[in-house]
Amino acid sequence: MKIKDIVECIETIAPLSYQEDYDNAGLIVGNENDEISGVLLCLDVTEEVVEEAIQKKCSLVISHHPTVFKGIKKLNGNNSIERILIHCIKNNIALYAAHTNLDNVLQHGVNTKIAEKLNLQDVKILKPLHGDLLKMTVYCPEKSSSILIDSLFAAGAGKIGNYSECAFVSQGTGSFKPNVEANPTIGSSGIREYVQENKIEFIFEKYKRKEIWAALRANHPYEEIAYQEVGIQNTNQDKGSGVIGMLNTPMQAAEFLTYLKNQMGLECIKYTKFSSSIRKIALCGGSGKFLLQEAMKQGADAFISADFKYHDYFESEGKLMICDIGHYESEVYTKEIFMKLLKEKFTNFAVHFSEINTNPVNYYY
Repeated sequence: MKIKDIVECIETIAPLSYQEDYDNAGLIVGNENDEISGVLLCLDVTEEVVEEAIQKKCSLVISHHPTVFKGIKKLNGNNSIERILIHCIKNNIALYAAHTNLDNVLQHGVNTKIAEKLNLQDVKILKPLHGDLLKMTVYCPEKSSSILIDSLFAAGAGKIGNYSECAFVSQGTGSFKPNVEANPTIGSSGIREYVQENKIEFIFEKYKRKEIWAALRANHPYEEIAYQEVGIQNTNQDKGSGVIGMLNTPMQAAEFLTYLKNQMGLECIKYTKFSSSIRKIALCGGSGKFLLQEAMKQGADAFISADFKYHDYFESEGKLMICDIGHYESEVYTKEIFMKLLKEKFTNFAVHFSEINTNPVNYYY
C-alpha cells in the first residue's frame, strides 16, 4: 500500500479543487510513492500526535486541519510547527490533510457527519457552489453513441443532485469532407460525407474534466471530435458550505439543547434565546458565522457552528437560536469519516484513531 492509494481514495470524495483559497489541504510531508506501515487519524497534528504515530508504527498521519497554512522559510525548530515537520521528516512520517475540501462536500462531508450525529432528515447543502459545473455538447455517429455515453457516465459525467447518468440526446445529420491528409473513420478524402449523428449534451463537475476528456478521446470514433464546452451557473447541489436538515420531531429550546449536548458529547454550549419550537437545523463545522444570514434566509430554527464573536450573537435577532458548540467539538468526528472511507476501501493495513485530545480550549466549571 502506497500513500498515493490513500490520497486517491480521499480525493475521489473530496477533491483538492474544492478547498478554499486560503487552505493548504493535501500531502504536506512525504512522497506519494512511499509505502505505508499504518495510518493515524486525528483532527490536529501536534508534537504529541507525531510521537503517538511513532509508537504505533504509523508512517502516515491524516488530519482534518493542515499542519502548515503559511509559508515556512526556515526549519530550525523554533516553534511547534517547525518541530513537527522536523520530527516527521526524521522519522519518515507523512502528513496529509483534508480540510475545506472535506467541508464542502455533502457525501462523506464534515457537516453531513454532524447531521448524522443529530439524526437529521432531508439533509441538503446550505449554500451550494455556483459556477462549478460545465456543460459539454458532442456529436457522435448513432451506432457509436451508446458506447460513448456509457464511458462518459463511468467517468463521472451526467450527475445532477440525486440523479446520475443524465444526458440529452437528439438526432440529426452531420456533414464533413476529409482532406488528403485525413484518416477518416467514415468516408473518403475529397468527398463530402453525410452521417446520421447524435447530439449528446451532459453536465459534469470541473474537477472531472481530465477523466471526461480521457473517456471522450478513447471512445469517440472520429479522428477530429466536434464538441462545445461552456460554463453554466447552475448550483452544484452536492458541493458547498454547511448543511440544513430536519429533526424528526420539534423540540423546545431546553429539550433541544440537552439533545444537542448529549448527541455531540459536549461539555457546554453558548447559545442565544429562542422562544419558538425547533425543528429545522442549519449547521457548519468549524467557523461558520459567514453562513448565519443564509441559515436565517432558509428559515432555520437553530444554527449550530463555532467561533462566534460577542457581537455576532446579536445578529440572530431572535429569529433563530445560535448554538456555538466549539471548533474542536464540531469537527472531532471527522476522524470517523476517514476511518469509514479507508476501511471500506482497504483491509490490509492498520488504521488507528489518535487517543490524544488536541483541543487547546479548556473549560472551568
